[in-house]
Amino acid sequence: MRATLRAFPDFPSRGILFQDVAPVLGDPQLLRRVVHEMAAPWRGRVDAVAGVESRGFILGAPIAMVLHARFVPIRKKGKLPGALLAEEYDLEYGRATVEMQADAVRPEERVLLVDDVLATGGTANAALRLVEKAGARVAGFSFLLEIEALGGRAKLPREATVIATV
Repeated sequence: MRATLRAFPDFPSRGILFQDVAPVLGDPQLLRRVVHEMAAPWRGRVDAVAGVESRGFILGAPIAMVLHARFVPIRKKGKLPGALLAEEYDLEYGRATVEMQADAVRPEERVLLVDDVLATGGTANAALRLVEKAGARVAGFSFLLEIEALGGRAKLPREATVIATV
């Protein structure tokens, strides 16, 4: 799987080595295997899967199906209607805000957070805070890829499943 990934230097800004998971998404057999591997440790342990925009949607929705769980989108600022919860966080190259509809998760519900890449842990922890603001519990995290040199896993307060590392 790792050999399928591509890296693009200086994207989205100078000094960033962007890890592109699009080739994994473009291979139906590999995508199916990845989804099942990302879901397997969480069987029977979650009620909902929250996917972080945008590739977290692509991976999170089929993971939710495999786990027989609800899917919840966590989006970039300004993309959702209605009453929202918001969380601002630091990226490797700036600041960002993620939002979730206030009623997207239920109190005490067990939620798995899904995204494609774990870098510094900023996005993952912002998503965790959103879910907890709504009264639900984050069971853990599932990522396709971890960039180990950035130390994001050490900043996560819950268990994390990672399929590949660079």
